[in-house]
Amino acid sequence: MELNITKPVVFFDLETTGTSVTKDRIVEISYLKVFPGGLEVSKTQRINPGMPIPPAATAVHHISDEDVKDCPLFSQVAQEIANVFKGSDIAGFNSNRFDVPMLAEEFLRAGVDIDFTKPRFLDVQVIYHKMEQRTLSAAYKFYCGKNLEDAHSAEGDTRATYEVLKAQLDRYDTLQNDMNWLSEYTSFTRNIDFSGHFIYDENGKEIVNFGKYKGCSLKEVLMRDPSYYDWIMKSDFPLNTKQVLTKIRLRELNK
Repeated sequence: MELNITKPVVFFDLETTGTSVTKDRIVEISYLKVFPGGLEVSKTQRINPGMPIPPAATAVHHISDEDVKDCPLFSQVAQEIANVFKGSDIAGFNSNRFDVPMLAEEFLRAGVDIDFTKPRFLDVQVIYHKMEQRTLSAAYKFYCGKNLEDAHSAEGDTRATYEVLKAQLDRYDTLQNDMNWLSEYTSFTRNIDFSGHFIYDENGKEIVNFGKYKGCSLKEVLMRDPSYYDWIMKSDFPLNTKQVLTKIRLRELNK
């Protein structure tokens, strides 16, 4: 089944130096941009992370320091990549929990302003886990009947994710071929920041989602404990989390 879309969808995957959004960096990004009507544009770009790639990471994606020594830094290609995502919805495999927060963090470090409040986010892994509880390689075999020969390469994983989603739409009558519905279905929580430190409750109220203030109104925490903002800003939280908190604090101060 082909996707029923009214604007482009960018399927993407990252290979990184590790799993920390704040400390690790991208070493490869691959995207497949699907347009209404079926036109597809794809590209894979290796990135010099500006730090050593740990052997454990190389063992997974097979990208070494030697492979990226002459590649551009993310800051050098950030605007070009941002232009690809601009005006599009975004999809991936485990993307809501890792790839999107990591990419957003890299954009912020590079000083590139991209509005991630407008796209709809679709995480194909969530559909798979809700329906079958497996990995991408198993999903590819299960839904598409093929072995994922280049697993853990960004390009291979990106293409496989796109093919798996189309096969899922064919298999499950309960899935709606609609980006609004799929985005909502694959969302774990109503995150305000990508890392989920702050979320919306069922009434749309901004809530703290971690630590001693978990479950408390963010507005009330900022009013009752002014040092909370300074603690977040000085601690090792993602730049996106700090950016979101700053916007909320300024909004409340200006009321």
